[in-house]
Amino acid sequence: MNKPLRHIAVLCGVLVLALLLRMTWVQYVTGDALASDPKNRRVQIENFAQPRGDIIVGGRPVTGSEETRGSDLKYKRVLKDGPMYAPVTGYLSQAQGASLLEGVENDVLNGKDPRLATSPVGMLTGERPRGGDVVTTIDPDAQKAAYRGLTDLDAKGAVVALDPRSGRILALASTPSYDPSVFAGNSRKEGERFKKLDEDKSKPLSNRALRESYPPGSTFKILTAAAALDHGAVTDVNAPSGAPAPYRLPSTRTEVGNVVPNSQCDKASMKTGMQWSCNNVFLDAALKTGLPGMRETAEKFGFNKEQFIPVRAAASGYPDRLDKPQTALTGMGQGSVTSTPLQMAMVTAGIANDGKVMKPFLVDELRGSDLSTIEKHEPEELNQAVSTTTAKKVQEMMEYTVSDGSGSKVNIDGVRVGGKPGTAQHGADVRDERPYAWFVSYAKLPDGSSPVAVAVFVDPEDMDISRADIAGGRLGAPIAKAVMRAVLKN
Repeated sequence: MNKPLRHIAVLCGVLVLALLLRMTWVQYVTGDALASDPKNRRVQIENFAQPRGDIIVGGRPVTGSEETRGSDLKYKRVLKDGPMYAPVTGYLSQAQGASLLEGVENDVLNGKDPRLATSPVGMLTGERPRGGDVVTTIDPDAQKAAYRGLTDLDAKGAVVALDPRSGRILALASTPSYDPSVFAGNSRKEGERFKKLDEDKSKPLSNRALRESYPPGSTFKILTAAAALDHGAVTDVNAPSGAPAPYRLPSTRTEVGNVVPNSQCDKASMKTGMQWSCNNVFLDAALKTGLPGMRETAEKFGFNKEQFIPVRAAASGYPDRLDKPQTALTGMGQGSVTSTPLQMAMVTAGIANDGKVMKPFLVDELRGSDLSTIEKHEPEELNQAVSTTTAKKVQEMMEYTVSDGSGSKVNIDGVRVGGKPGTAQHGADVRDERPYAWFVSYAKLPDGSSPVAVAVFVDPEDMDISRADIAGGRLGAPIAKAVMRAVLKN
């Protein structure tokens, strides 16, 4: 073979070898990444090629699948009562992707979870099983009461209800909300609908129950009381606190007053302080407990850590670097402390459950299309946040606040109810910003167990209501009461 032919042969051999190496690299190294790349049209076609499993509430599906006309993406998602359940289900869109349960449990719902394989033959042939179902813990009556309570106010807000005994999430509402069905496809019209929702200043796509945190205001006083009692800063809830009203923050000239007359709160006991939400009592209690004690108790209730239910919930915050005035302010839920509605529901549930905080969870079980269970959630303890003795003392004060104090609007005949209203100042200039309204409560059965604890958050920014009428007891208590009654009825 002459020299030019030999060079050509070598070149061809090198090219063939390079091609084989490239094919091997693509197939075995990057193959999985390319196969799962959202931009891969074949992946999308496969994901929407068959009806999807359902998300179940109260034994009935709140989701469904509908054929898409004129598209190679054969099926799209539809929902029943979409705006009411959107904070639970999230959305599944051919163009925008997935969120919340639709995203977290995607492999079960679309049939790709290996636990759904129906037979060895199907596994060998690559046959894709039908999608499985996600059975939620949501109580449909409680969810309806929560959602209607917020929409009747025409308010931005959120409601979370828990079963303190297990951590089951019974209601999870956020308003304003949206209907995931309206942008489930990939048409231009549906894209415009999503863009409009995304740019809406009222943030309907935001999950205020899980992903937004706010100053908790006076509802945080139940945690302050628990921390002060558990760390020995307060030993007798009926003894005078010695805290003057108005209360001067240490090392400052700033005085903090009360909504009720200061004379009513001056040196009041912690029980009376809870009854009328006396700021001075809880500023003083937080200061005496100290930053380490306050932070430790807050973290035992779940602060400073994301929760996965299995959807991610944002971490609520209790800072580790505060001076004495800032520490005192956290005692009344102001300053640097922030909380999601889920977190305040966890605090309330922990108090109601004699100090034991259960991990909140939204999914009861995952099951196949043949209704067989592939995964069952078991309740799990998060922490014994405070002692049983401490929890019972806080219960005593919360129940007294309902029977004889500022939480009376949540009272239910024949049922032991504990509650605490709150308003929370926020913004750079609190005089110009409307305060947030909060209400937390629980109900007890005759055997002493608590089947429901509720946190209600209302942002009255766009409500047609005077600043003087913004109060947790006025806005939040009726919603909390309706949710608790729905759970108790069931």
